[in-house]
Amino acid sequence: MNEESTSAAETERRPRWGAILAWAFVIGLLAVLGVGLVRSQQGPIGVGTQVPDFTLTTFDGREIAVRDLRGQVVVINFWASWCRPCEQEAAELEQAYRMYKDQGVVFLGVNYVDTETEARAYMQRFGITYPNGPDLGTRISQAFRIRGVPETYVVGPDGELVAVRIGPYESLAEISATVEDALEQ
Repeated sequence: MNEESTSAAETERRPRWGAILAWAFVIGLLAVLGVGLVRSQQGPIGVGTQVPDFTLTTFDGREIAVRDLRGQVVVINFWASWCRPCEQEAAELEQAYRMYKDQGVVFLGVNYVDTETEARAYMQRFGITYPNGPDLGTRISQAFRIRGVPETYVVGPDGELVAVRIGPYESLAEISATVEDALEQ
């Protein structure tokens, strides 16, 4: 065998690392997409499940960890300034917050895919004073598997979801009934 044919044979036997890395990347990407597709098909988390653990950094810089709120009822509302149905319930959510804030009920607003300027203007327009913060990187909304806004999740004192509302509440009475049910658990 001559030197040229020996080196050609060695080249054929050596693994092609570029091709191997490319295939590994493609397989990894397909796995991530597959997991995302399965999660999106599951829909929002349901009543009776433990609330996902998350920390909300509010617009004023406070950090609120949901695990630190155990023993209280927590109302988590996903909203956006560009969401017209969110406007239907904004004032009633604030009224409910004022009614229940001294009764062991915590309201948290999670601003979804929005700008801080628009979100702050929305909160000012509706007089919202309960803690609100942006969902940076959509981590919180992904944990809840929300499909849109508004969506509201009511967490019982034990950390389990007791109510899920997809779409806006129609009235303060609806919000109060949901909170009262959670307080009784």
